[in-house]
Amino acid sequence: MRTIKTSSGINISYQDSGELAAPVIILIMGLGAQLTVWPDELYYGLVNNGFRVIRFDNRDTGLSSQLEQLGNPNLFKIWLSKRLPVASHIPYTLDDMANDVIELMAALKIKKAHLVGASMGGMIAQLIAAQNKKKVLSLTSIMSSSTNPKLSASSLKLFLRLAKHRPIRANRDSAIHYNIKLNQLIGSPAYPQDEQTLRKQATLGVDRAHNPQGFNRQLAAIAASDCRQHLMPKIKAPTLVIHGSLDPVMPVAAGKQTAQQIRKAKLKIVKGMGHDFPPALMVKMTKWISKHVKKAEQKRVQKKNKR
Repeated sequence: MRTIKTSSGINISYQDSGELAAPVIILIMGLGAQLTVWPDELYYGLVNNGFRVIRFDNRDTGLSSQLEQLGNPNLFKIWLSKRLPVASHIPYTLDDMANDVIELMAALKIKKAHLVGASMGGMIAQLIAAQNKKKVLSLTSIMSSSTNPKLSASSLKLFLRLAKHRPIRANRDSAIHYNIKLNQLIGSPAYPQDEQTLRKQATLGVDRAHNPQGFNRQLAAIAASDCRQHLMPKIKAPTLVIHGSLDPVMPVAAGKQTAQQIRKAKLKIVKGMGHDFPPALMVKMTKWISKHVKKAEQKRVQKKNKR
């Protein structure tokens, strides 16, 4: 693991694999999830396909800076402030998190990269692709949305079930138990993972780092963010949208809408997939992303040759 420090003093921990001269893919993870949630099979699969691949811990997750000094935000006040003139404290925004990626690229002397974002990471990648067009060679948005998430009846039911398992005391065992239940509820119905596998993943994650308030601050950033629909037409990079047909967190309609709003975006609906990375699909997902990135690279070379 390596670390860079941003201009705002935040440490970003990252892993950088592959040939330095190879096309760069940056993987941006979702809400409360560490870089290790990117499956090794996908990560190293992309490296073996000839790419330089970077995955990192967002601020407030994993081994990156835990911003406890920013406090625990009042999510209800933030939600209310979007509808009424009520003051609320927002620790940071999705734009701040997008800037972390830009600073990571600058520190590693990467002028342009292919961005792959999952869930909240997809939102961050969308912001960068729309607002920093020259830095983005292609975009892959996985199980994400271009709008602020809305609570459907099914997602409300999911969050209520999760609330029952949320630990009162933040000790190691309760954190592991909650992580297992979370992944069972949001996982892919067609590709279920056994509890032993989920327990191993949860234990590794909790033992690496545990920051429950960081989750709340990231959630506040999502809740406080503006709808990105007006930005989607500004994305010029070749775009691939991957979404599970049975995603209980981000309904499949969110993926379809995102693809419709981005010019010439390709949409891949994965039957039976939920809001996770099922091991059984990682070879296919590696192939989809690799093909998309290679095609974007070919177009880039052709454009250069025409000049």
